[in-house]
Amino acid sequence: MIGGYFDRYHETWGEAEMDWFEDLLAEDDVDVMAWGLQTQAVPERFQGDMIEKMQRLDYVDIPS
Repeated sequence: MIGGYFDRYHETWGEAEMDWFEDLLAEDDVDVMAWGLQTQAVPERFQGDMIEKMQRLDYVDIPS
């Protein structure tokens, strides 16, 4: 999930977005997944457009 998100969006990111993502990577993967799946509240420091894009999950290829 995290890799797919990065692959989809990173080419448009500037320094601030890369810093946000690097901070996100320092968090436990289980927490990041829960925020992306909206099963846990997102900490204030990660709230905003970046996490909202992650929550769309439109970058995950799910075979039918």
